[in-house]
This record gives sequence, structure tokens and C-alpha cells, in this order.
Amino acid sequence: MSTAVRIAELEQQNSQLVADNTALKRQLDWFKRQLFGAKSEKQRFIDPAIQGNLLAVLGVTTPPPQSTPTETVTYTRKKARDNAVTDSGLRFDETVPVNTILIGDPAIEALPESARECIGEKVTYRLAQRPASYEVMKYVRRVYKIIATQEVVTTIAPPNVLGKCVADVSLLGGILTDKFLYHLPLYRQHQRLSAAGIQVSRGSLTNWSSRAIDLLEPIYTAQFSHVLQSRVLAMDETPIKAGRREKGRMRQGYFWPIYGEADEVVFPFAPSRAHRHVQGFLGTSFTGTLLSDGYNAYGAYARNNTEVAHAECWAHCRRHFEGAQEAEPAAVTEALALIGRLYRHEAIIRDRHLEGEQKLAYRTEHSEPVTQAFWRWCDDQCHRPDLVPSNPLSKALKYTRERRVSLQVFLSNPEVPIDTNHLERALRAIPMGRRGWLFCWTELGAKQVGIIQSLIATCKLHDVDVYTYLVDVLQRVSQHPAKDVIALTPRVWKTQFAHAPMKSDVALADQ
Repeated sequence: MSTAVRIAELEQQNSQLVADNTALKRQLDWFKRQLFGAKSEKQRFIDPAIQGNLLAVLGVTTPPPQSTPTETVTYTRKKARDNAVTDSGLRFDETVPVNTILIGDPAIEALPESARECIGEKVTYRLAQRPASYEVMKYVRRVYKIIATQEVVTTIAPPNVLGKCVADVSLLGGILTDKFLYHLPLYRQHQRLSAAGIQVSRGSLTNWSSRAIDLLEPIYTAQFSHVLQSRVLAMDETPIKAGRREKGRMRQGYFWPIYGEADEVVFPFAPSRAHRHVQGFLGTSFTGTLLSDGYNAYGAYARNNTEVAHAECWAHCRRHFEGAQEAEPAAVTEALALIGRLYRHEAIIRDRHLEGEQKLAYRTEHSEPVTQAFWRWCDDQCHRPDLVPSNPLSKALKYTRERRVSLQVFLSNPEVPIDTNHLERALRAIPMGRRGWLFCWTELGAKQVGIIQSLIATCKLHDVDVYTYLVDVLQRVSQHPAKDVIALTPRVWKTQFAHAPMKSDVALADQ
């Protein structure tokens, strides 16, 4: 081998090693950012003068800023119970019980009434806590003998949600709320029961929870059917360990959260992330726009269903550019400025409460020019001679340009959000739960988690108290007409039953 050929090979190897080293450094920087960097996606404030110059160069016109009238805010600090602010900064509303303790001075109280006069009071508030308390409800039913007929009769036992189970509906609602809203695993609830002097097996808690969720499944099914009637759906997937694969290892399953336009969300479970599950969950009954991230399973579903349009999320697009921040800070700053402008227009739309044609007209006038400027910027970047395919910016541009059509759907349909952030906020209960109860022992357990989380997450979206809702519907579901089960979904329940919910016996005893 000649010396020239050998030198050429070494130079080529050196170039490859340099490229690999640069790529590894970028990966290391990314991992450091995930571990130690800021997690918020909010962008820092950009000087309007600088931003205006950038947008002017790209040919984007911006609406003139509206003058904001000066507002003088005055307030009076009160010590009333209705959302009061005390001297110590304590706030509470009228639903919080207040235990009043009168503190006297024995020396002054020993004086005769004629020698002293109460001229006022000084009030101090302290926030206190009682240990988690449980009660045993003792039902006494008298047995009578009818003398004339010698017949023995007794009062009918009060109905219970789970038949002859010793768990009251108040306990069932508390177990489900603690585990799935506050992510307190059952073994910790079992410890709390033991500390309160109550001996029940941990298996009983699991059994009671499972049976209670089974009662709620028809409500989940009705809510799922209503979600599929939406004109716009947002869909995503999030992993969960469910079912044993072998000793010491769990299978990887997925929840596929689906968010409807009536602020309802459902969490169907599937054992994998395969494309077929999108078709299985949505079927052919859904006709409208499917909003998702860049996973191609959703695009494939839309291509196979002519009555479904596919829109994609600008937040995921933005994250790809943020990943290239270290490699191309100047270029990424320009990209984020343009995307940020789209989000500021969406904020204006929300502030002005624009809907329908007004919303579409505003997007056409203000958001569409920004979008076109963004595509021109992407094209200019792709013609850069120094931009190699291994550069993270190249990958971000490739991801974005491949989704140009689906990223522009929101410009022609005012009902389509600009991103899936509303869905990601709703599904946050699943990753939060993974930190607490870690996994589901079986796939059936994962399906039940999806059922209860669908109802709890929807309760939160509609400002419905989760515990009150569960105690009510667990008692109501057995006597409610099956054809009208949609009335027990949180969205409808709020208007029909929230004003007078069914309470447990322990709550009625306190009244």
C-alpha cells in the first residue's frame, strides 16, 4: 500500500472519529440537560426590537400592540372565613372546619364581673392536622317475633355497594382517591390502616379496588363512545409496566390517552405500541381531525381512513429545535422566535375569546404569514453548505419539513389546537403514578387503571371533586338505567347530580 493511500485512509478515519466524537459530545450535553437543566419549555423574554427586526427580515408583519389601560388595584385585608388572609398568610374557605378554642386568663377571670370588662378579642389562626381516621359503622337490626303468628321478622340490612363486603362506599371512594389521585400505593394505605388499629389483609384492599372499578366500567365505556363523537381528537401514548414476562421482569405496555373536544379523556390500554392499536381504538366511527405527535402510527391511520385528517403538534416540532440549541445556537434562536410568535398569537386568541370564523380569520391574518416565513427559513437553512446530515439542526429540519402539511392544519380549521399540550397535562397522572405504585401486576390491572384514571382525569378537567363523585356514582350505578349511563360521566354528572350528591352513611351521621 502506497504512502499516499495510507495517508488518505488515516485522514478519512480521523474525520469519522472527529464526527463521532462531536456526536457523542452532543449526546452527553443532552443527557446533562435532561438531568440538571431546566425542564420548562417556556422561552425567555426576547427584546421586541430584536424580534421585530428578525421578523421584518423574514417578511412577517406583526399586529400593532394594543394599549393597556392603567389599572389601580385596591384591596382590604380581611379576617373573614371566605378565602381570608390572616396575619400569618393562611387562606381557607367555608368548607374547612374551624375548631374554636377560648383561651382565658385565670387571674383576670377570678375577679368579679364588676371589676372587669371585655372590650374585644384577638384571634390567632393555626393550621392543624388530624391523623388519618377510620370509623366502624355498627348497624343494629332488631329481630321481632309476631305473637299472633309466631313469625320472626327483622329489618332488612342496609344496601352496600359490594354486597356482603365489609367495606363501606366511603372507604372504597377513599381507597381509589388515595391511590389514583394522590398516588398512594395500597401497601401504604394498608400500613395506615394498621397504624389506626384496623387489621385487614392487603389482598382485600386490592380485591375491593378491583370490584369497585368493575362497577365503573360502563361509565368509562359511555364516556369513550362520547369522546369518539368529537370533531377533533388528540391522541398520544405513554408506557406502563404491566404483566410479568419472566422472573424479575415486567412486560412493557402502553396507555393510549384520547382527548375529546368536550374536555373528556380516556386511557385505553394495549400491550404494545403497534400501529394496529390506533385503528382498534378509533375504529371507523371517528370522522374528523386527529391531532398527535410525530409517531407515524397516527399518520398511517389517517391515510387509511379517508374521512380523517391528520394534524401534528408544534410543541414537538419546537422540542426538536431545542435539542439542537448547543450545536446551532444562532439558527435555533431564529426558529424558536418564529414558533414563539405563533404561540403568542394563540395567547391573543384566548385572551380575546375568539371562536369559529373570528378565530380562523385571525389565524389567517397573523399566524399564516409567520408560518410561511418559518418554511422559508427552513428552506434557507437546508441550502447551507456547512450543514452536515449529522448536525442536530439537520435532523430537526428533516422532522419538520416532512410534516409541513399536517403542521398547517390548524390554519384551516379553527377547532384544531396548535399542539397537544392539553392532552399531555391530562395524562400526567400516569407518569406520576409510575413513581408511586410503579407498575401493574397484570394487564387486567392496567386496564382497570385506565378506567379509573379516565374518570378521575375528567373530573379534574371539569372541577368535580373526585371523592364526592366516586361515592355518589358507586351507589348510583346499580340503580341507574343502563340506557342513560352517560349521565354518570363526570361531564354530565356535574350538571345533573353535583348539586345533591348521594353521601355515605358516615357522612350522613356527621350531619
